[in-house]
Amino acid sequence: MSKRVIALLTDFGLRDPYVGSMKGVIAGINPETRIIDITHEIDPQDILGGAFVLYHSYKYFPKGTIFCVVVDPGVGSHRRAIIAETGDYLFVAPDNGILSPVLEKENIKSLTHLTNKDYFLPFISRTFHGRDIFAPVSAHLSGGVSPQLMGETANYFNKIQIYSPNQEENLIRGRVLYRDRFGNLITDIEEKDLSGRNIACIRVSSLRDGDEIIINKINQSYSESPVGDLLAVIGSFGTLEIAVNGGSALERTGTPHPAVEVLFDRS
Repeated sequence: MSKRVIALLTDFGLRDPYVGSMKGVIAGINPETRIIDITHEIDPQDILGGAFVLYHSYKYFPKGTIFCVVVDPGVGSHRRAIIAETGDYLFVAPDNGILSPVLEKENIKSLTHLTNKDYFLPFISRTFHGRDIFAPVSAHLSGGVSPQLMGETANYFNKIQIYSPNQEENLIRGRVLYRDRFGNLITDIEEKDLSGRNIACIRVSSLRDGDEIIINKINQSYSESPVGDLLAVIGSFGTLEIAVNGGSALERTGTPHPAVEVLFDRS
């Protein structure tokens, strides 16, 4: 048995036994496997948020890591379950687009549609493929089983885009992809979208105030603004985020998905 890493990313939370059940299945098949939790706090059914977090975290894991990614609103339907093998990693997930930002960046060696039930649990529920399919498949992969033994060759994967701000001549209109536990609202506006341009202001919609909030600059740090002020900063994901020094932008705006617009000087 191998000591390869399995990294788990789900929307299951930690209140229920779902994550623990998956870990139990993995340990039962390959007790030598190291399991690392990326997060289990993706918003329920939030494929876009899950794709964003995976895209920004997978590269920090050692080569050979198996990523078991379960954000699966289509569980029990005809959606496929897949293994994607790249030059450095393996990804096991529902084929709902959650892997696409990573796979479009990586060199894909093989893509397998999971159909061989020999590598699933004997009983497969209609609502918990994380435990019954994705966890055992990941465990068998960690023990050295080839992906090609687990199903049929696939020639496509479903795609979504995480970075797709609407860009006009003097305006970028972005969307919030993810909010962290501090209440920071992380957008799809990348630092490169702003580079070399003079920012006139940043407009953030607010349900709490019933109006737009104007931010006049991008901070280098949270502490550049007074405590309690809404601010903009390029965060650790390399994208524009809306935050509050010492507080929560989520609470301040009253919505997890405010409209965020960056206006540029016309000069």
